[in-house]
Amino acid sequence: MSDSTNSASPSSDYASISSGDQSLQRSSRRSGEGTRAIVRESRHWHDIFWSAIFVIHLICLGFVLAVLGLNRFRISDRLNIDRYTQGFLENHKGLTEDYWPLYAVAGGIGVFISWVWSLLLGSYANEMMKVSVHILTTYLAVVSVLCFWCRQFFWGGAFAIGALLQFLYVVSVIDRLPFTMLVLRKALKLVWGLPKVIMVAHAFTVFMLLWMSLWSFGASGVVASSMGDEGRWWLLVVLSVSLFWTGAVLCNTVHVIVSGMVFHVLFQCGQEESSSLPPSTLVESLRYAVTTSFGSICYGSLFTAAIRTLRWEIRGVRSKICGNECLLCCVDFLFHLVETLVRFFNKYAYVQIAVYGKGFNRSARDAWELFQSTGVEALVAYDCSGAVLLMGTIFGGLITGSCIGIWAWIKYSDRVIMVGSTAMLMGMVLVGLGMVVVESAVTSIYICFAEDPLLIQRWDADFFTEMSEMLHRRLQHRSARAREVLTTA
Repeated sequence: MSDSTNSASPSSDYASISSGDQSLQRSSRRSGEGTRAIVRESRHWHDIFWSAIFVIHLICLGFVLAVLGLNRFRISDRLNIDRYTQGFLENHKGLTEDYWPLYAVAGGIGVFISWVWSLLLGSYANEMMKVSVHILTTYLAVVSVLCFWCRQFFWGGAFAIGALLQFLYVVSVIDRLPFTMLVLRKALKLVWGLPKVIMVAHAFTVFMLLWMSLWSFGASGVVASSMGDEGRWWLLVVLSVSLFWTGAVLCNTVHVIVSGMVFHVLFQCGQEESSSLPPSTLVESLRYAVTTSFGSICYGSLFTAAIRTLRWEIRGVRSKICGNECLLCCVDFLFHLVETLVRFFNKYAYVQIAVYGKGFNRSARDAWELFQSTGVEALVAYDCSGAVLLMGTIFGGLITGSCIGIWAWIKYSDRVIMVGSTAMLMGMVLVGLGMVVVESAVTSIYICFAEDPLLIQRWDADFFTEMSEMLHRRLQHRSARAREVLTTA
């Protein structure tokens, strides 16, 4: 495979990982200067437009949320807004404080699940990851049955489809789970050796809770408003999209901070100063994440999660329909379309942003070219750690939504789905903030393995050997499939 020649990166001279001796020799030449390149490189502002859009969106939405919540707080139609919604009136006399406590409990449950899940992952990694994979299908099926029992046929069907897709995905990747569990265990080992990383995640969780207190105040005002169901649902969808983007931005900010620290630790492994991490590392990572790189984080957060999830599902379906040529042709078209998008929107971009301070699109492109030129893309495609962590996030959100949905069903039976679904989103965002720490370690490990395999070997020689052997098998598998296609063509 040909070498890449991107002069912007201090590690741009790399070759295929499959040629192990050459990679290790080149690693030893680069690793001595790598640490200086991480911290001391000058940073420039990138994607400023998107950071401005995000901040303006927060200010405007905060004003709207305050108005929507105050309009129904203690006095019905306090601000006389109902006159603008006369075509949608239902003469509903609810108040904001009727529903706000439910959202407050949802936030508490989400934080509790996030912290407990993180602690259990650190102590019982294998068991908790197996729970994430297998229990989600069952839980989705149970929620689907409950929705049908409550005559909520749309949501019952949606959760049933979700359970089916989850089951099919797990079946399609069941052979990949042992390697995925190995990578996640090593990532957890790395993260739990950095208590400052956990502190960062907790701090951002508190910040997210503060925003959710305002968000839920406005959402409670919408649920209590006199508009019809259609009007309320549209408003809640808009508010939910905003909350999803805000949560993604905070998660990816943590991602950038943690990636910078993890990358620094891996570069220091084997050196004299590796026993202690400089206090300035966290401060510098935090400063870069909320200043020069913040626009790139806001920009990438709009698209990365959706494209990544779509890619997982298409890969799972594609691996199970090799015998149906017509369907395979259609899926291949979608697969190549999504792969093109992944080149410009992938989670590994955040490591490049953290380490080198690039813009988002350039970081994503450089990360993907790095993987393809070294062959590590075959290993990344085989790994399912991101999907496993997402399953834990969804499961935490479902538990939050179910608890609040049951409470809402007891008190306000006509608002169960509205309150339950938005509470589920709150739970997913809060649990996701805990999961992103582990995912950041995983992505940093892969970037380090592609750029400088010796870094992983110095950190954990056995893990390096297993990754190298798996990469060799995956490259052989791809070569065999390519020969088979050429033979049958």
